[in-house]
Amino acid sequence: MKLHTQGLQTFDQVQAFLKGSQGLDLEISSRHEAYEFIGRTLRQFRYPGCSRAQKGLVRAYLGKVTGLSRAQITRLIGRWQASGRLCDRRGPPAKPFARRYTDADVRALADLDALHGTLSGPATRKLCERAYHVFGERRYQRLADISNGHLYNLRACTRYRRRRGRLEHTRASPVRIAERRRPQPQGQPGYLRVDSVHQGDLDGIKGLFHINLIDEVTQFQFIGSVPALSENHLLPVLAALIEAFPFPVQGFHADNGSEYINHRAAALLKGLQVKEFTKSRPRRSTDNALVESKNASVVRKHLGYGHIPRSFAARVNDFAQNQLSPYLNFHRPCLFATESVDAKGRRCRHYRYADLMTPYDKLKSLPEAERYLKPGLTFKQLDAIAHAVSDNAAARQLNQARDKLFHSINHSQTSVA
Repeated sequence: MKLHTQGLQTFDQVQAFLKGSQGLDLEISSRHEAYEFIGRTLRQFRYPGCSRAQKGLVRAYLGKVTGLSRAQITRLIGRWQASGRLCDRRGPPAKPFARRYTDADVRALADLDALHGTLSGPATRKLCERAYHVFGERRYQRLADISNGHLYNLRACTRYRRRRGRLEHTRASPVRIAERRRPQPQGQPGYLRVDSVHQGDLDGIKGLFHINLIDEVTQFQFIGSVPALSENHLLPVLAALIEAFPFPVQGFHADNGSEYINHRAAALLKGLQVKEFTKSRPRRSTDNALVESKNASVVRKHLGYGHIPRSFAARVNDFAQNQLSPYLNFHRPCLFATESVDAKGRRCRHYRYADLMTPYDKLKSLPEAERYLKPGLTFKQLDAIAHAVSDNAAARQLNQARDKLFHSINHSQTSVA
């Protein structure tokens, strides 16, 4: 370190410097030079004979120049007054602890890790133990009893890295998209659960995929189909399904599948004014249980398990959105749970017959239900859709449309064969 303090010879000059009225050319690079500068300055101003105010100026001056704290400056001045000099007291201890593992042990560990590909701590300990006790390799005598913690300490030391070179393990990239928690709709519609359903393989060829969206509170459900879960196919259908709900969508919850947890899907939801984007927590299978149960009771029930080629995705999507979804929302009753707390404080769910209703009836039963509808949409308009045909007639139309769809799929596959 080079400290150039030419011109600061009096206390008035030091005071002017501290007030910022005079410049100082300084260049700091080592502790040793800083100590030399402190000692030289204390001798220059004859620090022991200074007044209290002058000592304060000197301490402030030293702190500003060296960058050391007030406590450090005071401690160094005390050492200088006691011994007349300052030096760096850091260094190796006079009586260091005896090393248990030598350089030879570090080399042996590095060689073993190189052979076996750097296994986990317990596995490496077992290899060292077997090397000495089973195969009699004496270089592993001390390593045979090493602990996990000390093993990793040896791997982190400089001698080990020099032996093996620098190792950079693959690091998982954290996914910052969506918040990992279970949604809390608080009785308000608009909090959707989503899942994908694969429609079978045939001779190694994948079939199309269904997109299943369901509202947690009302069980309003819309289904669409895509030839693949790529963003170009998925996002337009997903946007259409979200827009089909009669109420604004407040939240969107998915499992951890990459088809939904990606930047383009997040941008789509942001553009649709969806406020919450959440994903399931690990080892919490109930986080997305509602939509997964509907995969079986609705999607598989009406569309089956058999293979449907991707080329029919547009036809199946038209059937799902224009035939199946209206039937589910206006004509198919669903069970809704009533929660209670028992004597032990456990939350219990009861599915009463009185709570059995269609998703549309559930929406209308909510307190002040009109405030949940999209702007410009009224229950009078929705009633016209719900009462256009009876439940039986809607089911009959659904079955006829499904039979026609599968007949065309089977006919096309037979013709190709």
